[in-house]
Amino acid sequence: MAVRLNHDDDLDETHEINVTPFIDVMLVLLIIFMVAAPLATVDVKVDLPASTAEPAPKPDKPVFLTVQADGALSLGDRPVAAEALAAALDAETGRDRDQRIFVRGDKAAAYGAVMEAMNALRAAGYLKVALVGLEGGPVE
Repeated sequence: MAVRLNHDDDLDETHEINVTPFIDVMLVLLIIFMVAAPLATVDVKVDLPASTAEPAPKPDKPVFLTVQADGALSLGDRPVAAEALAAALDAETGRDRDQRIFVRGDKAAAYGAVMEAMNALRAAGYLKVALVGLEGGPVE
């Protein structure tokens, strides 16, 4: 209840609702519901049907581009110069630029060398690139 003092000493009450506490409570409830709503849908039990889709076929002869520790490139088991990479890829894939190229980078190879190899792949028109790593090994 608010009181306003006039100059003529009459005490008049103002009948206004203070909505500040109401807004504070609503904002706190909004935050609680925003946090709790995603947690409520985690344990939904669903019996999904089996898929009849065929698994993606693995390539018969995958193309591996290896970046060695010193930055040297190898296509399959043949060394290749960075300048001749596009021609070597075209010869290996038969100019099929939709074929996936698997990039293997040595753990000791510089990050920049791996990125240069990937940039060379993109410049040659090979946009489907997969990075190869060991499964389940410890991260060092």
